[in-house]
Amino acid sequence: MPGLISPLHCICAMDINFHDPSDIPLPPKEVRIRELRVEPLPDQKRVRIFLEITPFQQKPNCEIKILSESGYEVANLSIIEAIDYQMQFTVHLKNQGPSGSFTASLDVYYFETDEETQERGNQPQEEFHQLPERIMSVDKSQVSFTIAQNQRSA
Repeated sequence: MPGLISPLHCICAMDINFHDPSDIPLPPKEVRIRELRVEPLPDQKRVRIFLEITPFQQKPNCEIKILSESGYEVANLSIIEAIDYQMQFTVHLKNQGPSGSFTASLDVYYFETDEETQERGNQPQEEFHQLPERIMSVDKSQVSFTIAQNQRSA
């Protein structure tokens, strides 16, 4: 009948942009860290890590380590094939209620492809279910922060 609209005619296409459209995704060798920030939580047992990298064409990997002033590793976090370029994590520190100065380091990297490995003169690994031994680090960053003794909440 004329004048009736079927449900199929009402379907509309919609583009949803979660990122700035002018922010062009970059190839692996051009991916960079935009921000690394660490905020201690009041309980002195956890920290919140804010991380932003440039948009990417291929999913990068990230390794975050938190070291005490004496160089003891109090936390680490591995991110394999990140899906977003802005991330936030809560990380538990190994020591109960540590205080003092700490350094958080971030390494953004990719696993080398077989072609890149062969270019370096190495034979490709034929073993299955193992992570590649060779990585291509594309950017690194460090930030220092302090957890004060009087920061503990009741």
